[in-house]
Amino acid sequence: MKTLLLTAISLASMTLTALAADPNPKDWDAVLAEAKGETVYWNAWGGSENINAYIEWAGEELKQRYGVALVHVKLDDTANAVAKVVAEKAAGKDEGGSVDLIWINGENFASMKEQGLLFSPGWAEVLPDWQYVDIENKPTIRTDFTIPVEGLESPWGMAKLVFFYDQARTDPDTLPTNARSLLDWSKANPGRFSYPQPPDFIGSSFLKQILSELVEDRSVLLAPVIDATFDKTVAPLFAYLDELHPLMWRSGRAYPQNYPAMKQMLADGEMDIIFAFNPSEASSAIANGELPDTVRSFTFPEGTLSNTHFVAIPYNAASKAGALVAANFLISPEAQARKQDPKVWGDPTVLAMDKLDAADRARFEALDLGVATLRPNELGPAIDEPHPTWLERLEGEWKRRYGVGN
Repeated sequence: MKTLLLTAISLASMTLTALAADPNPKDWDAVLAEAKGETVYWNAWGGSENINAYIEWAGEELKQRYGVALVHVKLDDTANAVAKVVAEKAAGKDEGGSVDLIWINGENFASMKEQGLLFSPGWAEVLPDWQYVDIENKPTIRTDFTIPVEGLESPWGMAKLVFFYDQARTDPDTLPTNARSLLDWSKANPGRFSYPQPPDFIGSSFLKQILSELVEDRSVLLAPVIDATFDKTVAPLFAYLDELHPLMWRSGRAYPQNYPAMKQMLADGEMDIIFAFNPSEASSAIANGELPDTVRSFTFPEGTLSNTHFVAIPYNAASKAGALVAANFLISPEAQARKQDPKVWGDPTVLAMDKLDAADRARFEALDLGVATLRPNELGPAIDEPHPTWLERLEGEWKRRYGVGN
């Protein structure tokens, strides 16, 4: 009994020591002191030049202000960063991990949360600049693809699916207003629309948008997939794609690699309608000379997918304090206003304007959101993202039916 008691005390002591070793965001001065000199390896999508430039700017600011070095580990798929952490846990590497911060949401967040791969719950909501976050009007900040966030990740941008076209070539009166009319439009304009091949994020989002519109009962998508009813639930989606694919660019035998490729195809006149998950994307591309100034945005009046994107800290991150400082900086009014500027990126803010002081509100009010950016009341309703279990099943079924096109 004495031996068991000593063992239990020893284990408890080790646990408390490990917990004590982690930075406490409630003691921000201590976090700042520990973060100084740390290097934060931020695993984030690297497929867009303007986003990469923004991350580089953030790194320069973090170095100058806090002595934190930020290294952008460029990903083409967030799942690759998750896999690193999974492998490290399997190998028993519970500290000194290779990933300090991950740009994340949806199924990747759900996977890391389920496997216990994330830094302690609640940290995001005690960051100093959390006070400015718009939790009242942006419910997806606390619910990520139906999964409760519980402060395990910190928001840094909003997203909503929006379509773009060039009004110099396409009559706005002919634009589709929902999934069914997009199919009709494609019949009238063969070869002028496509989507990236799943599992590309934008391509998979297109599948979810169409399914959300065509499914008999949308509420079933908010719960985990039920194997027994999966085929019946997704039948309208794949019947739709069977009809759409022969009408697409290259008759559906190949697909754009990603959104930047679609953007170039719109600029080159190869396609007439493209889409992205950023309402300011067209204006940003115009400002950066990537699209002509005749490009405009539109959306479906009955709604399109909407979500929040976050940063998360793995449980075994080597530079947790530096990662906390980076996450807090990303939700600062200065960083958020710069990010929303179409000339920089155009990514919508997670902050509430009425929580900011006059000087910080002025940063946002001074922004020219651009000629192609829809006003908030023009974006239409938000359609909830399906439960994360749907994505893997949809992508798998897509691959089984259509194979690899590129």
